[in-house]
Amino acid sequence: MNFENLLIEVGTEELPPKSLRKLAESFLSNFTDELKTAELSFESAVWHAAPRRLAICVNQLALAQADKVVEKRGPAVAQAFDADGNPTKAAMGWARGNGITVEQADRLKTDKGEWLLHQAKVVGVETKSLIAAMAQRSLDKLPIPKPMRWGSNSTQFIRPVHTVTMMLGSEVIEGELLGIKSARVIRGHRFMGQASFELDHADNYLSALKEQGKVEADYEVRKAQIKADAEAAAAKIGGVADLEDDLLEEVTSLVEWPVVLTASFEEKFLDVPAEALVYTMKGDQKYFPVFDKAGQLLPNFIFVTNIESKDPQQIIAGNERVVRPRLADAEFFFETDKKDSLESRLSSLETVVFQKQLGTIKDRVARISDMAGFIANSIDANADEASRAGLLSKSDLMTNMVMEFTDLQGTMGMHYARLNGETEAVALALQEQYKPKFSGDTVPTAPVSVCVALAEKLDTLVGIFGIGQAPKGAADPFALRRAAIGILRICVENNLPLNLVDLIAKAQELHGSNLTNDKAAEQVLEFFMGRFRAWYQDQGVSVDVILAVLARRPTSPADFDSRIKAVSHFRSLEQASALAAANKRVSNILAKVEGELPATIDAGLLVENAEKALAEKLNELQPQLAPLFAAANYQEALALLAGLRESVDTFFEDVMVMADDEALKNNRLALLSSLREQFLHAADISLLQ
Repeated sequence: MNFENLLIEVGTEELPPKSLRKLAESFLSNFTDELKTAELSFESAVWHAAPRRLAICVNQLALAQADKVVEKRGPAVAQAFDADGNPTKAAMGWARGNGITVEQADRLKTDKGEWLLHQAKVVGVETKSLIAAMAQRSLDKLPIPKPMRWGSNSTQFIRPVHTVTMMLGSEVIEGELLGIKSARVIRGHRFMGQASFELDHADNYLSALKEQGKVEADYEVRKAQIKADAEAAAAKIGGVADLEDDLLEEVTSLVEWPVVLTASFEEKFLDVPAEALVYTMKGDQKYFPVFDKAGQLLPNFIFVTNIESKDPQQIIAGNERVVRPRLADAEFFFETDKKDSLESRLSSLETVVFQKQLGTIKDRVARISDMAGFIANSIDANADEASRAGLLSKSDLMTNMVMEFTDLQGTMGMHYARLNGETEAVALALQEQYKPKFSGDTVPTAPVSVCVALAEKLDTLVGIFGIGQAPKGAADPFALRRAAIGILRICVENNLPLNLVDLIAKAQELHGSNLTNDKAAEQVLEFFMGRFRAWYQDQGVSVDVILAVLARRPTSPADFDSRIKAVSHFRSLEQASALAAANKRVSNILAKVEGELPATIDAGLLVENAEKALAEKLNELQPQLAPLFAAANYQEALALLAGLRESVDTFFEDVMVMADDEALKNNRLALLSSLREQFLHAADISLLQ
């Protein structure tokens, strides 16, 4: 079989930079799925992407499908011929459909009988005749939320398409994609190199684009080049560039021929909090800020231009002129905001509605303040500082800086609190109240910050459930799932002695008559239980371990986590499987018991050696287990219980639990109940697989 390399490129207007990677990866994934469906072998496949093109290259693609034999079973021989041995209508119709006579059919013999059989040889189709249709289907499946039309075409795509190139080796594949005929023409850079050129061979795609078109189409090469050049540029001025990956990806998707340059701004702007300047540079201008070794912002920034200039200083000066008004705005907002304290802005929070049924932002901060103080008393934090931070937690929403740069809420509150003479704990809490903001983000650890972060999330969660607006399906407009996970993480990672039932009840009390849903507390607790499962599954914890703990419904997040870790460890022990099976057996036996069992085990009714040994072993362990369970040391407790395996196995081998003697039977059931209760202090291990 012969093989050749395939190129498919779609040349477009500028593609959305934040979607470029996703589009390219999806195009490749869809097309390789098509190749597999068509049973076309290939060695490897890669994607390439630049602002004005999506491309895929398939290496060593078979030039045709392999020939194959397809077996087509016909009617059973008993139904294929009549009593005289002549073919029936069914047999003749089947044969005619396969282009043969009944006499030419083979026979298929199996244990269940004999059938007519036709082995049809199917000649493989040439690859080039399949490519266009497969590529079109692949493009149709791209994740494009809002496709557009252009010109007089009815074709829709994410951006107008200008060129299509499909080549198998040196041969152009005939066909159309998105209404454009395939040709050798490749467009180069808008301002450099050749505006367009003809490609002679699929293998030369990247090199020809680079040499003739001044386009680096390899996305990863372009990204690595920008990163390396930016790091070198920052080092040259004695700093370190802030090369956040999301921004690096976006910049990579904006340029075809990256040229990294360094510019500066006036040092007076450094009096403005660095976060505001960084937000302006990164968010608005797509610049990389530069910090010194101590983490202080330098009056420089690094940017990437899409053109090689004979006079780069002109480009640098232009970017400096562009960024200066933005920095000046930040400076003006900061200086203006400093004239009023955060406390003086509290009254203005009355003019902003948090949620129609839950009142204004002023009402909200009053609840957060009380809730933060309540939590502080529970974890030995400074209740006055926690309440103060809760009260000021949303004041920065009314500042000019946050109104202009909304992502700076909390951060600017911290800076203004410091200027207002608030304690450092209060200032830090204003910034950290929103943490964790995303998966993988850190949680607050400072006690006052912990109190405010929990209070802020609980107020939202209980309030929204309390007015009957719990998340439905994928919709979660108030980000309640994120809030719940945040609460659990803060409690677990700080090992806080907090109970969800108490926290929910307090939040419900603070909302008062705002809440109309009588089942809010129950629903919020159930919501937390669901988040426990999702969170631990994301961490790779086995589902049966999670279910074993959930069965006991522990409502303290730190306690829940201790149980998860203990059961995970127990599950790894050699004795775990047998003890889990024994617990399941005990659970099934006890489930059928009617009436109450004896509260204590009567030693005089223990007649079999095996039941005596088990009872004795339990009696020995209970004084050791009680303090371990009281201290939530479930791992050590379960490790001790694992030592019961031999006694439990022997019990079930030698003892008839459901004895005819009622007193004997009930005593044995009480023994099993006592055994199971010890395990249930940690989890229901009968659910382990």
